[in-house]
Amino acid sequence: MNLQQVVRDAYARIAAADRPEVWIALRPEAEVLAEAAGVDPAAPLAGILVAVKDNIDVAGLPTTAGAPSFAYRPAVDATAVARLRAAGALVLGKTNLDQFATGLVGTRSPHGAVRHAFAPDRISGGSSSGSAVAVALGLVDVALGTDTAGSGRVPAALHGIVGVKPTRGLVPATGVVPACRSLDCVTVFARDLDLARRTAELLTGPDGLDPLAREDVPRPAPPARPRIAVPGPEHLDGLAAGWAEAFAAHVERVRATGAEVVEVDVAPLLAVAELLYGGAFVAERTAAVGRHVAEHADLVGTDLDPVVAGIVLAGERVSAVEVFRDRERLDVLAARSREVLAGFDALLTPTTTAHPTLAEVAADPVGVNSRLGRFTNFANLLDLASLAVPAGTVAGLPFGVMLTGPAFSDRALAVLAARWADPGVDLLVVGAHLSGQPLNHELVAAGGSLVGPARTAARYQLFALDTVPPKPGAVRVADDDPAGASIAGEVWRLPAAGFGAFVAALPPPMTIGAVTLDDGRVVRGFLAEPVALAGAEEITAFGSWPAARAARGPAQRGVVAASAR
Repeated sequence: MNLQQVVRDAYARIAAADRPEVWIALRPEAEVLAEAAGVDPAAPLAGILVAVKDNIDVAGLPTTAGAPSFAYRPAVDATAVARLRAAGALVLGKTNLDQFATGLVGTRSPHGAVRHAFAPDRISGGSSSGSAVAVALGLVDVALGTDTAGSGRVPAALHGIVGVKPTRGLVPATGVVPACRSLDCVTVFARDLDLARRTAELLTGPDGLDPLAREDVPRPAPPARPRIAVPGPEHLDGLAAGWAEAFAAHVERVRATGAEVVEVDVAPLLAVAELLYGGAFVAERTAAVGRHVAEHADLVGTDLDPVVAGIVLAGERVSAVEVFRDRERLDVLAARSREVLAGFDALLTPTTTAHPTLAEVAADPVGVNSRLGRFTNFANLLDLASLAVPAGTVAGLPFGVMLTGPAFSDRALAVLAARWADPGVDLLVVGAHLSGQPLNHELVAAGGSLVGPARTAARYQLFALDTVPPKPGAVRVADDDPAGASIAGEVWRLPAAGFGAFVAALPPPMTIGAVTLDDGRVVRGFLAEPVALAGAEEITAFGSWPAARAARGPAQRGVVAASAR
């Protein structure tokens, strides 16, 4: 693996994506290239590209927590970042977030609302918004987030990626700006469950600095026939259109694997969820950053988000008596919650309740945010582990489910998720279905998620076809044919059903066949019927469809843009 080329390609993707609101700070490319030269290729995460939420310290970059007035420049990495680097990962930069990690929407930032990766009129989810979008767009392989109320899970669900929320304290929070110090968790986003879990494992274990860090307590693997709790229908009211049906379909998939699925009354857990923002626990946010907000009240509306400032300062009105009363109520609800979940291997729920538009959040920022946390807010208050995983699409947008279990059940949850996952089909695209191209929406509608950039082996030719919209056609040549070259594209992963529907709707002269990549993998990919190549212009020398379009001038680009309207 040429790590230097991996880094160059990543910075090229970031430039091409043109999503400046995703990042608060990027490291200079030359600096990352120099670091890549020293990575041991045998390291467990060698060459894995990482983005870090900007409430987590990265030495040499400012930590702002989404508030420029709060910025400081740490001399050392947060423990989680240091462990990633020790494992060979390369940190590219710091990502945008709901300010002070306060929110589940991804819009509460002076750096701008972070738009959804594939539906820019909708929210990305927060507070780990930039981290989730960086992963979903294939700009990085892994991103670190944090989770107090669901910030490491809601944006994962809205993007069809994996969000790992470890048991509290498994990953030290040293070098993390606290939101609620006793509840915060460092989380991991990735497009692949195995990579997400491997990364989380490398981050675990006390560091001698975080007083709340804990040793892992291994739990047995889940049985062949696990018992899974699901919410009764009364608790699924208010889900977005089609989401209850999508959840029911996933429950049936779980049941079909032999699991015992039982409806339970999750009212005690939902009551706990309401305590996080609706009770005295908000005072812990005030303890974390309230002084800064109060001392910079003149910056509310510019540097400081008004909604965030209101939430943080609300804790000033909470008395010590109210704190102890709410702690007593939490103890009672926690006991009832343990009774509800006793004898079950996991609780399966939708991860969140809807995928709002930016306009809907602007109209009702607090109400929308509260509804998004219905199934996530209780986990950290009850000391539970959670794992958010993709579960298909609804109306062309990702839908996700969440497995939640007792503290230290992290590995068991991953085992269960892997049993029920649709492994999907990897598809190489090289033309009009690339990110930002006019037909990319068809992949998204089929439930596709971007795996990342890829190149074919040097055995292909590329032609510009006479189609609407314009697209290229790739053909395989003989191994020893000097006309063959490596063509750049992207690999997308589609659920089996979505792949079948996508292929069934594919118009001629396009076909799907086996394509060999430059790393030796064989995936499905776009090819063209030979009859379509008669008279077609060969564009192999450009190396990719976007490069060919750029070289052929504005007139050609205008044809593509017009055909997409």
